[in-house]
Amino acid sequence: MTSSSSPSQDTQRLAHTYAEGLRADALMEEDVAWSHEIDGERDGEQFDRSERAALRRVAGLSTELEDVTEVEYRQLRLERVVLVGVWTTGTAQDADNSLAELAALAETAGALVLDGVIQRRDKPDAATYIGSGKADELRDIVLETGADTVICDGELSPGQLIHLEDVVKVKVIDRTALILDIFAQHAKSREGKAQVALAQMQYMLPRLRGWGQSLSRQMGGGKGGGLATRGPGETKIETDRRRIREKMAKMRREIADMKTGREIKRQERKRHKVPSVAIAGYTNAGKSSLLNRLTGAGVLVENALFATLDPTVRRAETPSGRLYTLADTVGFVRHLPHHLVEAFRSTMEEVGESDLILHVVDGSHPNPEEQLAAVREVIRDVGATDVPEIVVINKADAADPLTLQRLMRNEKRSLAVSARTGRGIAELLALIDNELPRPSVEIEALVPYTHGKLVARAHDEGEVISEEHTAEGTLLKVRVHEELAADLAPYVPAPVVA
Repeated sequence: MTSSSSPSQDTQRLAHTYAEGLRADALMEEDVAWSHEIDGERDGEQFDRSERAALRRVAGLSTELEDVTEVEYRQLRLERVVLVGVWTTGTAQDADNSLAELAALAETAGALVLDGVIQRRDKPDAATYIGSGKADELRDIVLETGADTVICDGELSPGQLIHLEDVVKVKVIDRTALILDIFAQHAKSREGKAQVALAQMQYMLPRLRGWGQSLSRQMGGGKGGGLATRGPGETKIETDRRRIREKMAKMRREIADMKTGREIKRQERKRHKVPSVAIAGYTNAGKSSLLNRLTGAGVLVENALFATLDPTVRRAETPSGRLYTLADTVGFVRHLPHHLVEAFRSTMEEVGESDLILHVVDGSHPNPEEQLAAVREVIRDVGATDVPEIVVINKADAADPLTLQRLMRNEKRSLAVSARTGRGIAELLALIDNELPRPSVEIEALVPYTHGKLVARAHDEGEVISEEHTAEGTLLKVRVHEELAADLAPYVPAPVVA
């Protein structure tokens, strides 16, 4: 498959000046926008600098095949897209990183990224997101590249979608719709599919559009059979909205039923006093790789955003022999659509119900602190701020040593590991062992051999300090919870009177 048109020579020349592997390097210097600190001493108002910063190409976003032989090893790309973002706050590098992440999302969804532009504005335009003049320029870029879709780096209102489509003459989608599409592709379990479907319907409901017969009205109600046509009746688009609401209500009931089953399993683990650890983190930070390394779970691992959506719970054991569960949760991303947060709330409750959170962050990412902040925002949304947290800096083998030092200096409870090479895994297991809640009662009991179940419970639910087999039974010194301590109390040896 060949491209219908190639990027301009200037764009290609810019792209080759940056290091290989960077998706979008800074095309705009931080001082392009006017500021008192930088421009205060310059002559004039510098209006031309503001105009130059208005709409700029971002180099290095193209994912076109360089060699035709790569076609055999790549999925068929059905959509050719141009990305557009609005830079309102932060630095130029922040804006480029955001658009680079959008490019990775588009590629994960199965699109071919042809070009990307960023516009400097105080706030997005209420009508067309980037303003009418810049929308005309965007239309020229679409024609030049032969794109059939425009993806905006933000959530657009229904009006913005319609008006921007009218100008560029191709399909326009926003970041939220793109993420929902990826979730729909990757959901495998019945619950995951239901949650994604609910989020998609919530997103589509206010964006339904009608024309032609969709706006024509059905015959009105009333009595008397077919001749009764009083009242305006219901348009087809109104009927569609009503049906979507009915489907959403049905989907919420199904998710609530599935949530009950997961809560029963969670209560069973709590009844047996099995501590739980939840793995949370940014998408593609290596959560599934870490789960596989710690437990041998065999979960799908792929260098793609949102490769795994369905939560996985595995049994694990600390170096001291204590059992606990390890749960892999859905990945997070900046500006995670609130529809998804609501739909996946029951799944994300694994984080809030856990005894310890392993917050995995990609140490090789250009801005790992931003990833940490985005994940913690979602953790706050699900009410898990009181759960102890260990920051696990993954991909330490590929990370910049200075970045690792900075992260470990800023995050007091942190550890650098590599799920690929195994570096730091032993230290992480020891840290989990220390951080998991320990049973509150220490007791010594001589359990008869006829009550072997109590000994097994002590191993499963408590922490065995010492164990000795005597003629009368098993002499245990254990740290257990209060319920098991009460069951062991009858076998506590009487104190020896001197």
